[in-house]
Amino acid sequence: MAKNKEGSFKMIMIFMVITMLIAFNWDKWAWMKNGIHAVFNPTVGALLNWNLTIGMLITVLVISILMTIVQKYTTNQEELKSIKKEQKELQKQMKEFKEHPEKMMHLQKKQMALMPKQMKLSMRTIIYTGIPFVLLFRWFSDYFLSLSEVTGEPVRFFGFMGWFIFYLIGTVVFSSILKKYMKVV
Repeated sequence: MAKNKEGSFKMIMIFMVITMLIAFNWDKWAWMKNGIHAVFNPTVGALLNWNLTIGMLITVLVISILMTIVQKYTTNQEELKSIKKEQKELQKQMKEFKEHPEKMMHLQKKQMALMPKQMKLSMRTIIYTGIPFVLLFRWFSDYFLSLSEVTGEPVRFFGFMGWFIFYLIGTVVFSSILKKYMKVV
């Protein structure tokens, strides 16, 4: 089972290309755009129409929960924990040998060798979440653009934040809490 969760740069790249195609053809592929609007307008749109800030917070929380669950069950958590532990140990050793450049270089090489493996393991979730996220973000863009056209002003959360910054900050906060609670690396 662990082998199944290793990930593949090839698959990640394929899904990234597909997500880019969707993102760039959003306005050209009316069937897709209309289908996504048909799903999100009565759900997320209704929540945002009810109360913009609270609706967005709930939406960000739900997305964070789904992302954390996908990340937990599509990655090899044991191996990621092992890599993180090894990286911490290397950091500790690097502090001890900061006066010895040759030893420091050796430790840095060891640390750099772990990065591709960690990235490969961590990025596997893109295969499952990349396309839905692009679709959701394109819908968000349309929703907030049309709301701005109706009000005549850009949409701001707390008077100064655009929707994307609000989403990013909310995701960082909710995800860090959820990852700690669900023990996700």
